[in-house]
Amino acid sequence: METFNSIECFVRSAEVGSFAEAARRLSVTPAAVGKSVAKLEARMGVRLFQRSTRSLRLTEAGQLFLREVGSSFNTIQNAVANLASAGGQPAGTLKVSMGTAFGRLYVVPLLGEFLRRYPAINPDWHFDNRQVDLIGQGFDAAIGGGFELPQGVVARKLTVAHRVLVASTDYLQSHAAVTEPEDLSQHQGILIRSPQTGRVRSWQLTSRSREHRPLTLKTRMTMSDSEADCAAAAQGLGIGLVSMPIAVPFLESGALQRVLPDWYVDDGNISIYYAEHKLLPGKTRAFVDFIIEQFAAQGLAQRFSAV
Repeated sequence: METFNSIECFVRSAEVGSFAEAARRLSVTPAAVGKSVAKLEARMGVRLFQRSTRSLRLTEAGQLFLREVGSSFNTIQNAVANLASAGGQPAGTLKVSMGTAFGRLYVVPLLGEFLRRYPAINPDWHFDNRQVDLIGQGFDAAIGGGFELPQGVVARKLTVAHRVLVASTDYLQSHAAVTEPEDLSQHQGILIRSPQTGRVRSWQLTSRSREHRPLTLKTRMTMSDSEADCAAAAQGLGIGLVSMPIAVPFLESGALQRVLPDWYVDDGNISIYYAEHKLLPGKTRAFVDFIIEQFAAQGLAQRFSAV
């Protein structure tokens, strides 16, 4: 067991590049992690890390050892966790990242049913519109769209990620008509700034017949959140370009209506992401299967499609 603990300290330190961060995740002291790794190095007769006051880097031997034991260690650890689950049921802390508005509107309402099915799971949910380092930051899963797929992470599609043009009735009645994409150049735009880059992307509109046109809205203001964009558009301040899931409540209430309803922006997919393991932890498998089931049962993929 001591060797197993030492390997765990090594693997977690290698993943995050820090004894202190590994210690925080393992709920031990940094000194304990450093001591465990030192014992492992002494037992193996090789140095696994190059240490300095500012950095912790794997040696060549450390890189080789991590490749050999990393995935196998996670498989063993997940097997132990699954067997140790309460009464054979999925258990443990479930750390999940999701977009702020999307999570509040569509995932949090599922929490009650999820906990009724899996009472031994403790949700630790993080709401952020930025992509997280799923493995490096210790997340079990993430829900989002437009993310790069790092090595060791898999994605299950939940729905398409469409963006639509929206405005209030008052705005549309008091401004020039919009019947073609080119008409947008005469209108004030409420555009989304990327949380990752801080920039406003140049979008391309797609029609139901798959024709493409550039988006020519004048930038009146920018937001980093689609819900804030919708709230501004509902005040009659301009035409917003927002993600369809966030627009749905505003469209259904009549606070907003679609502009150019035959046109939309195709932004890929909204997916659920998780680390690829031969033996997925029971808590993660339960959550992934539950979310996919609920999306199908509630017809969310159809509600989120702009087509």
